[in-house]
Amino acid sequence: MNIFNKVTLQSMKKSRTRTIVTVIGVILSAAMITAVATFGVSLLNYMANGAAQKYGGWHVEFLDVPSSFVQERTHDDGVANTATFENIGYAKLDGGKNPDKPYLFIAGYSEKAFDTLPIALAAGRLPKNSGEIVVSGRVATNGGVKFAVGDKLTLAVGSRMDGNKNLGQHDPYISGKETLVPKAKRTYTIVGICQSPSFEESSAPGYTLITKADTQDKADNFSIFVTLKNPRGVHAYASSTAGTQAYVFNDNVLRFMGLSDNNVFNALLYAVGGIVVAIIMIGSIFLIYNAFTISLNERTRQFGILSSVGATARQLRNSVLFEGLCIGAVGIPIGVIVGIGSIGIVISVVARNFGSIAYSAVPLTLTVSAPAIVVAAAVSMVTILISAYIPARKAASTPVMESIRQTNEVKIESKAVKTSKLAERIYGLEGTLALKNFKRNKRRYRSIVLSLVLSVVLFISASAFVTYLQQFSERAAVCTTYDIGFATQDMEDSEMLPLYDKLKTADGVYESSYQALMKYSCAAKASDLSDYYWEYAGSHSPDETVNLPMEIQFLEDSAYLNIIKGLGLPAEEYTGQNAKMIAVAKLTSHMKANREHEVDEFIDMFKSSSMNFTIAPETNGKPKMEQGQNVSITFVETVPPDTLPILENSGSKNPIFFRVMVPYSLKEKFETPDTHVVIKGLTFRSKNPSQSVAKMEAMIQGAGITTAEYNLYNLNKFLDENRNIIFIVNVFAYTFIIMISLIAVANVFNTISTNIKLRRRELAMLRSVGMSERDFQKMMNVECAFYGMRTLLFGLPIAAISSWLIYKGMVVGGADNIDFVFPWGSIGISVFSVLFVVFITMLYAISKIKRENIIDALRDDMT
Repeated sequence: MNIFNKVTLQSMKKSRTRTIVTVIGVILSAAMITAVATFGVSLLNYMANGAAQKYGGWHVEFLDVPSSFVQERTHDDGVANTATFENIGYAKLDGGKNPDKPYLFIAGYSEKAFDTLPIALAAGRLPKNSGEIVVSGRVATNGGVKFAVGDKLTLAVGSRMDGNKNLGQHDPYISGKETLVPKAKRTYTIVGICQSPSFEESSAPGYTLITKADTQDKADNFSIFVTLKNPRGVHAYASSTAGTQAYVFNDNVLRFMGLSDNNVFNALLYAVGGIVVAIIMIGSIFLIYNAFTISLNERTRQFGILSSVGATARQLRNSVLFEGLCIGAVGIPIGVIVGIGSIGIVISVVARNFGSIAYSAVPLTLTVSAPAIVVAAAVSMVTILISAYIPARKAASTPVMESIRQTNEVKIESKAVKTSKLAERIYGLEGTLALKNFKRNKRRYRSIVLSLVLSVVLFISASAFVTYLQQFSERAAVCTTYDIGFATQDMEDSEMLPLYDKLKTADGVYESSYQALMKYSCAAKASDLSDYYWEYAGSHSPDETVNLPMEIQFLEDSAYLNIIKGLGLPAEEYTGQNAKMIAVAKLTSHMKANREHEVDEFIDMFKSSSMNFTIAPETNGKPKMEQGQNVSITFVETVPPDTLPILENSGSKNPIFFRVMVPYSLKEKFETPDTHVVIKGLTFRSKNPSQSVAKMEAMIQGAGITTAEYNLYNLNKFLDENRNIIFIVNVFAYTFIIMISLIAVANVFNTISTNIKLRRRELAMLRSVGMSERDFQKMMNVECAFYGMRTLLFGLPIAAISSWLIYKGMVVGGADNIDFVFPWGSIGISVFSVLFVVFITMLYAISKIKRENIIDALRDDMT
């Protein structure tokens, strides 16, 4: 070890407090960077394992290959596992409605294929022999052909041919060119209904049916699924071994390994991680840079003496960098261990919440990656070296005499430190001295203020983000009056209502109903509409007739009667073929969407509470007035039952709400050839929605509902997912803020305490000429106030703007049901925290100064 390194170590030992605080800062920085990297790796591993469990863990599929190709791939060195199924052939799908999928494709699974390729059964069981088969549910929902468990299926199975070319699942249907050449008749018993297999491409011409391969068949047409020992070589492996064979990658799994062309998730994860690491590095550089600057201020005279006896600029610079390496050698390993431990604790806290959002069968566990740890350590060391190099370069270039005299750091000029008479009157002598100290040494002052401003902005911004997320979740939670919804558009009542009778008996269901929604148009006189409506709509003629879009909501008769009774209306006037109807007609343009408002907060569209109208069905936004009918409508103050989620795109939001409520028994009266049911379906309240939905899914499959498109919604699950997402965001946001704030606190403590130490002679001189303990404390308190007020002066406006930008960003992103909330609470916490941290740090530093002997402090030349 050379003499410069020995001098550096002695200096670090002499300033133990500063060295320890700097090491703590490095530990926090390394811990945060390690935690970010480790969590990123753990999340990607969790997503990859979950995708493998859902879609299969294979990496590449080779389609329509001979048995010789299968044998070769099985014995390849880099292959970990293979699974195959026999391409038994194609059969015509009689009655199919999808012109691009006119076939059924029969796949004969091997034992290994059943283990490797997940089959999500909706009903029934897996096939046990070559005479049993499982049918894809898409045959019904996409192809329009109904199959049920127990049906016998006799198929003429053959090959698709385009001339002499044999076509497979990778080749889309070629209408008019290809032919199906039958080879054999096969009869199967349907034993199960499953979801469409993940390996079936969207362009595949056949719906996949799965049976068990017959070991006695001498087939020579297979699909093989290959899992590699090293997935990173999958692209090279596929291109080098495929030859003329078609192959498909398992992008569902490979994307989380960074090996897919579709890397949106990875790009988002890396972008967020990069931003977080950049913020950590900025905060860390502030801390470590200040530490080294202070260290050099302490050693300025020492450097001047060393330079005078022949030390080169390079030697001095290396001396400072050696100090950085020593601090890194101690701080980084501890920081890596702390980072892994802390993120392990956080993952254990949020793992259950992740399971309810993504893959419940796959646990989120801590994954420690050696490359990620090396990268985290390297980034931490780069942060230290950058922080050390800037002051080291400055120290090495400082003239010798200037260093010995120590005149380089604080340059006193009368203009620079001049204060106004008003300031002297306001602050007094002690406050004026404190103000002059700031003016003569702006660098340290700015560094402290910047560190505190960074913490204030991050804390308030993160708090605002979490507040808006909670607001969004809470307001989403009040938007539904049911837990489970069954929505359809084209299911006949003869099929839907018997299904309703079955579903309402599911375990946990305690309330149920059914409804439908139609689009109609209402012809109203301009004079009947309220002045508020015309403020929104603009100028008009009093005799003008306005066609207003309206909805007719058909409710279960008993539910409709309950509404009538609740409003205190006579049931005999509002039931029957020619009865009056009730409606809600309000202006909503001044209200936020998806919000819980009292109905009387909205503005009435019409002047009168009861009117006669002509209504007509609406087609493509235009009324069919020739099919119109006269109705009497009473406007009421109530909230209509929530409709089901609309399957099609609902278009732009309507600034008016005009909905008529009618008993379901009158639905036929309003049905015409041009009427279009927007949505219809069933709603349920349940004590245990998840359990009820599972039972309902089994009932739906058992009922053989396959001729119509439908969706079964567990809205309670959506709300749980919202709450879990917010919990996860809370944990990570506040963990991040706490650690960034700790770095800022360490920076402030280091800078203020050492700054006071560097002013020992100056402070001792003031005390020696008669400054009392009270006046001395007052001067220090004024300095504390200056630090705190300047921090809040810059930090609070920036934080408020940042909060507003976060609000606008969330609104643009679709969360338009939230209100801007000025972050008074987090601002109050920030004000208290800033003043507390500065005051406590100053108190600690001053207590050490007060214990020193004035004569000893005056003699100390800080060398």
